[in-house]
Amino acid sequence: MPSPVPVLLPLINPNEPEAVLAGLHVQEGQAVAPGDLLCTLETTKSTADVTAEAAGYVVGLQLRSGQTVSAGSLLCYLAEAPDAVLPVMDASVALPQSATLAMDEPPAGLRITKPALALARSLGVDLARFQLGPLVTETSVREIVTVAADVHTPLVPGFDPTAILVYGGGGHGKTLIELLRLLGCYRIVGVVDDGLPAGTSILGIPVLGGAEALPALHRDGVRLAVNAVGGIGSLSIRLKVFQRLAEAGFACPAVVHPRAVVEPSASLAPGVQVFTLAYVGSEAQIGYGTIVNTGAIVSHECRIGEYANLSPGAILAGQVEIGAGALVGMGATVNLQVKVGANARVGNSATVKADVPPGGIVRAGSIWPT
Repeated sequence: MPSPVPVLLPLINPNEPEAVLAGLHVQEGQAVAPGDLLCTLETTKSTADVTAEAAGYVVGLQLRSGQTVSAGSLLCYLAEAPDAVLPVMDASVALPQSATLAMDEPPAGLRITKPALALARSLGVDLARFQLGPLVTETSVREIVTVAADVHTPLVPGFDPTAILVYGGGGHGKTLIELLRLLGCYRIVGVVDDGLPAGTSILGIPVLGGAEALPALHRDGVRLAVNAVGGIGSLSIRLKVFQRLAEAGFACPAVVHPRAVVEPSASLAPGVQVFTLAYVGSEAQIGYGTIVNTGAIVSHECRIGEYANLSPGAILAGQVEIGAGALVGMGATVNLQVKVGANARVGNSATVKADVPPGGIVRAGSIWPT
């Protein structure tokens, strides 16, 4: 009988060797056919589906949904029988040559990305200081250097795939804390807010400080965050938070309230937040960092750009397009196939019957075009 075939997670973004296992679509012992969906990966910029390359049974399933995983990690094996005997996985199994590069003979068994290897050499880091087995990334190299500089000792040797921080302690932050608690799959480690004193608390969650707290949190094993800055007054602040989180090595998963409805054919990019009683219809596409607030309706085949904000009760008819950074106010209605341009503003209770140009403003309570 042929040996079970290992399924390794691909590198979907050369600048992000880690991703969130956003969806696990198989279980131990399940039979799959070529092309069947095994799992979905998310980085801060993209998503990717991992499919079966051959028929077989899923055995030796290693990971679970919600984990932060490294490119090259073993997901499972595909075997001819559900009770197949698994091979011993060699710790030196590496990524394809496009993702890793052995240069000047790093220690045997060390798995290190090309950018990380170049960074380590430029900083004079001894490669023998890294553990064999786990993939060494640029973040890993920076952690070694930072630890040496400030003598910080991590609370845990690795990361906690359930740990998540909330960046922002205002009203939007409180709503996200409640949402995450209801989901039950995350451990909220604290709130980061540049305007609140460390040591206070929001709904029982401690405030850990401002952006300066991010490096220590990352070293202590936290890899996930939600952006709790709403950005209604100034989108630039919300964008800055996303940038800070990405630069510090945090991924922002999509979060959906248990009482919201997202149709199976809809697509949510990382960083999307869907709140209670909202609806996202068939084949709708929601861009990175977009907020679909309480009771908002996104009908079939809508296309929503990055960082858009759909306020409570906003209603989009079918095939509506909302540009990046646009705001649709509370109770506003956008008619079928209408396009709202990037960074446009639709006021509360407005009715939009024709396209709104980029940067356009539709006054609250008005009918567009006037």
